[in-house]
Amino acid sequence: MRQIAIITARGGSKRIPRKNIKEFCGRPILAYSIDAALRCGIFDVVMVSTDDEEIAEAAKRYGAEVPFFRSPETSNDYASTPQVLTEVMGEYRKRGQEFDLLCGIYPTAPFLRPETLKAAMDLLAESGADAVQPVVQFDFPPQRGVVIKDGEVQFKWPQYRDYRSQDLEPFYHDVGQFYCLNARSFEVQSMLVMARTLPFVMSELEVQDIDTEEDWKLAELKYRLMHEKEIR
Repeated sequence: MRQIAIITARGGSKRIPRKNIKEFCGRPILAYSIDAALRCGIFDVVMVSTDDEEIAEAAKRYGAEVPFFRSPETSNDYASTPQVLTEVMGEYRKRGQEFDLLCGIYPTAPFLRPETLKAAMDLLAESGADAVQPVVQFDFPPQRGVVIKDGEVQFKWPQYRDYRSQDLEPFYHDVGQFYCLNARSFEVQSMLVMARTLPFVMSELEVQDIDTEEDWKLAELKYRLMHEKEIR
């Protein structure tokens, strides 16, 4: 089976300027996603989809391919990940290259490990599913969440007021690092979560949102604690 890793890294970033190549613990954050994809050893191609010359140069410096640039249609604030992946797969097809499986990887995923990518892609290949989505369990049960109405705190779902946390069904959310997709299924359905999508449950230690400057600082602290010996 031919497999491709597509790292989506456009140049525009509003909340954290130049986010995809901003230095994270000594390297452009994009480098961590490239490194994980290369070191897992299963991809025939590891490429970066970008509209930005500086990002392209950084990507190539760390070992990824950048055979073409994004179109204006997939470079704006409203372009979706499925649109970007569809464009990339179409461009490779024009060049005579077809792939059975693809993995869309976000460029701000410094906690992503090679073994995680390999395990998730192996699950996709062995199961014959349409997709594999990494998820992590909410650390607090959403069923016991509260809302503020007229300045007062109220349970969103009062029926769960007296339930113990361990008695409630676990809820999960998208990790926001990568998506493993069957290429043929994706061509038909054009979605990240398709008809038959399997979960790949990850540890909270491997997950960190990086959407704001505060998130960034927390992520660096967490990364340094987890990789203290490597950084030294």
